[in-house]
Amino acid sequence: MIKLKTPISEEDIRKLKVGDTVSLSGIIVTGRDQAHKLMVEEKPDFIRDVLKESVIYHCGPVVKKHEDGTWSFVSAGPTTSMREEPFQADVVCEYNLRGVIGKGGMGAKTAEGLKKCGAVYFHAVGGAGTLIANAVKKVVTVHKLEEFGTPEAFWVIEVEDFPLVVTMDAHNSSIHQEILEKSQKIAEEIM
Repeated sequence: MIKLKTPISEEDIRKLKVGDTVSLSGIIVTGRDQAHKLMVEEKPDFIRDVLKESVIYHCGPVVKKHEDGTWSFVSAGPTTSMREEPFQADVVCEYNLRGVIGKGGMGAKTAEGLKKCGAVYFHAVGGAGTLIANAVKKVVTVHKLEEFGTPEAFWVIEVEDFPLVVTMDAHNSSIHQEILEKSQKIAEEIM
């Protein structure tokens, strides 16, 4: 298993290949539909420094607020990434991201952005939200909670040993595309 800690250099990301298993630690940010739309349309500065050479996680967490005002993650499972396809390549390049975490993979536009700007797509195991929440050691802060709501807010979190698999790399390889092509070929043979 390859251990990575944010901030991650482009050089280290470009060494990764599809199929590599990674243990990720450091500061990352959750972001879904509203967050991606905001990042592309308004380019907010409040999240720019946090995302630089870091990772965005497609996650709508279940959170708990404690009496002292701090937060913790109860569940942190990945959401389907393809919804972010219209925005993801632009977000990767604009914010100097090194990775995207989600489930289900992404399309050609994102693949090109990963290659061009030096980033990878990490697959997190769907259905393992409470297990993944154990990797979230601290909620550093949250942005846009009142405006976007809990699942869509920007949760800035510190993770430790978050288990991931590289399924799209910075060399234009995608296990998702390979599976699609093989499946289509089999379907054509059957029909």
